[in-house]
Amino acid sequence: MPENTDITPENNTSGSRKLSRNQVLTLISTASLNLSSMICYSILGPFFPQEAVKKGVSNTMVGFIFGCFALFNFLSSLIFGKYIVQIGAKFMFVAGLALSGVATVLFGLLDKAPDGTVFIVMCFLVRSVDAVGFGASITASFSILAKAFPNNIATAMGCLEIFTGLGLVLGPPIGGILYQTFGYEIPFIAIGCFVLLMIPLNIFVLPEYDSLPGKDSFWTLVKLPKIMLMSFIIFSLSACLGFLDPTMSLFVIETFQLKVGYVGLVFLGLALSYSLSSPLLGLISDKLPELRKWLLIFGSLGTAMCFFMLGPAPIFHIESKLWLFILVLVLDGFCIGLCGIPVYPEMLSAAYENGFEEGLSTLGLISGLFSAMWSTGSFVGPTFGGFLSEKINFKWAAACQGLLPLVAFVLSIIFYSCEARGKKSSSSLEANGSVQEREPLLQEEQ
Repeated sequence: MPENTDITPENNTSGSRKLSRNQVLTLISTASLNLSSMICYSILGPFFPQEAVKKGVSNTMVGFIFGCFALFNFLSSLIFGKYIVQIGAKFMFVAGLALSGVATVLFGLLDKAPDGTVFIVMCFLVRSVDAVGFGASITASFSILAKAFPNNIATAMGCLEIFTGLGLVLGPPIGGILYQTFGYEIPFIAIGCFVLLMIPLNIFVLPEYDSLPGKDSFWTLVKLPKIMLMSFIIFSLSACLGFLDPTMSLFVIETFQLKVGYVGLVFLGLALSYSLSSPLLGLISDKLPELRKWLLIFGSLGTAMCFFMLGPAPIFHIESKLWLFILVLVLDGFCIGLCGIPVYPEMLSAAYENGFEEGLSTLGLISGLFSAMWSTGSFVGPTFGGFLSEKINFKWAAACQGLLPLVAFVLSIIFYSCEARGKKSSSSLEANGSVQEREPLLQEEQ
């Protein structure tokens, strides 16, 4: 019979430094998922766009192939987030991992498909199946992690982003080198088998987290103003990252004449800065929750500025240089972490402040919404980016993409200013009310 760990995580206080056994096992499982899934996701970047072009696929359609992953991930995340209690978090985690691994192996066999329409359709089918599996695992992992670390979720997520960054770091160079050495099939088959090897580990290691179904709904959650803002921030960050998948490798190869194997190394700048800064940003977010709004504000502004300088945008009249491109990617990785890490705890606090029950059901709703909004951005970013890069060019397309985090910056300023004004007025009303309550008593005493 599975061990019910519903009580253990809540018993940990924020001041306790020693991790429980279940927390350690949860970290191991989630780290394995972050590493393997990000390697799977990122190996396509250095060589798939060029391979797809050889198969008669346009840049716009390449963007749609990248984007369809996010579309099905969006739909599946909402469903899995709603029914995580009924399905079971551990089963959802492991089953999603298995589905994603099989789909990755199958993607490596698509070069056998005929050029043109058949190849495109097969790409869409396999990526869609992969997306469903990925959506199940990620939604479950967010919920499990928040359940295991209720008082320091941002710190835990920040530490685990090291493995996300490591997957993003290893994926492109591994994919590029294996592609150059062995051809199209081997990168996907090797990484897919690696994901499948993670399944036995998680079956034995991942604890069970049981809970009862809750009464709250996605609609109730989404109607909260702060949740709306956090959702748009997630969307803007994901769209910016997704934009780079079908466009960046082509721009780097054409502009700087780099070989495919070296293109993967260019991705290191963003991935390393993001993964190395995330633990510190998570610690700050947990220890000083009042600073989260400033992290979100400056992170959104910084991300926007980085995308304006990625080309750089023609309005700046700055020549494209490889060193400048890598420097901007490094800064971009830090800025994305700056506003990406505090988002989840801000969503949790907003839900609890508005009467949502503390439990796996609420965590599933928030995790599902988080994954769904991330997927929406991952769909819009590649499709919109691929279309713009084909119709205009990468420099203008990157600048257009930077408008999304700029809008998030403006909305954050407006929201938090209104929130501060509302708190100030409510505290003034409370003070006036207490004075009015005392006045009759003072008059009676006289």
